[in-house]
Amino acid sequence: MTIRDIIVRYSKELEEISSTPRLDVETLLQKVLNVDRLYILLNLDKSLSKEEENLFNKFIEERLNNRPIAYIVGNREFMGLDFYVQEGVLIPRPDTEVLVEEVIEIAKNKEDINILDIGTGSGAITVSLAKYLENAKITSVDISEIALEIGRKNAILNEVDDRITFVKSDLFTNINKEMKFDIIVSNPPYIKREVIDTLDKQVKDFEPYNALEGGIDGLDFYRAITKEAKNFIKEGGTLAYEVGHDQSEDVSKLMKMYGYTNIYTRKDLQQIDRVVIGNIL
Repeated sequence: MTIRDIIVRYSKELEEISSTPRLDVETLLQKVLNVDRLYILLNLDKSLSKEEENLFNKFIEERLNNRPIAYIVGNREFMGLDFYVQEGVLIPRPDTEVLVEEVIEIAKNKEDINILDIGTGSGAITVSLAKYLENAKITSVDISEIALEIGRKNAILNEVDDRITFVKSDLFTNINKEMKFDIIVSNPPYIKREVIDTLDKQVKDFEPYNALEGGIDGLDFYRAITKEAKNFIKEGGTLAYEVGHDQSEDVSKLMKMYGYTNIYTRKDLQQIDRVVIGNIL
């Protein structure tokens, strides 16, 4: 089959499970042929070898069974950087770039800044901050060994591993009580428990449950982090969160209750309040 034949046939087959069927097919072809997208577009009449067809068929079957495209190809772009991903860590999402961009804006003119990222995941936040803030040293914590392993791998891949310390910790449990940070940032699990079963299959069946579920009201981790973060933030320091689509008001009230000031929000590309920021004075 030619590249054109494959795109036409399988884009149609993927329409029921994907909002970007053609892009999915092209991405799988890029992986199979080890080429960029421009090559795909300029070589529509190229025929795949038998070996390449077999590999593509394996990938497309996985995709038709709802396996996320990022897990199939093993990577996802985030903040203009390349991240390795696999089952066991959340796939980086564009909405989270708003959080990273806001933290960069806060920190860009400060010297020798210390940042704590709670919830390493794939390392998307940690590594991006280290890459774009050359003045920053970052401690990144997660309770998952897989997340820490993938985070380290992505730090090395993006050449920032010398400024990141990865720590296995349940929130602040294994953080030295004497340490103080200029910024604490987190994209914690925030989906309400009852909502998990309503999520898209490729999310609920493949992405790690513990990185999604935030308790009955989705706010469990915000309560725990907001309360304890005060003991680890320097005077004048910042707590920065990504929040769910309907949680900015609740999280803002929570931060105010625990004494944070100058609380404000930032919107994502869908004009939803996606980031909540507060300070300790």
